[in-house]
Amino acid sequence: MTVAPNDELPPLEVRVRRADLVRYAGASLDFNPIHWNDKVAESVGLPGVIAHGMLTMALAGRLVTNWTGDPSAVLEYSARFVRPVVVPNDDDGALVELTGKVKDVRDDGTARVDITAKFEGKAVLGKAIAVVRLPA
Repeated sequence: MTVAPNDELPPLEVRVRRADLVRYAGASLDFNPIHWNDKVAESVGLPGVIAHGMLTMALAGRLVTNWTGDPSAVLEYSARFVRPVVVPNDDDGALVELTGKVKDVRDDGTARVDITAKFEGKAVLGKAIAVVRLPA
């Protein structure tokens, strides 16, 4: 694979539904009721049930691993949580839109990828960056 600065990764759209939150809670052991109970979420000032931040980050990571074809190629990955993904209790759920762009290609055979994750047109992750090992 030839990679150059400003190359764009294939975009990824993921619908997050309440059932996904239940599965993620079981896998992560994060049963905080803000991730499944509207009344509790609203009582702490949230607009409704929100997706786990780490689930959102994992979805953004999937954008990169889909592109590399090899999860072990991801050497570094970091992000800041800047806005929640509100997941309605319906069949549509919340649409998370993910894009990425190669920021730079390094002499050591790695590349930096800047990731954008949006919900309702607004960023939900900030400074989301992955460093990947490029194929030889």
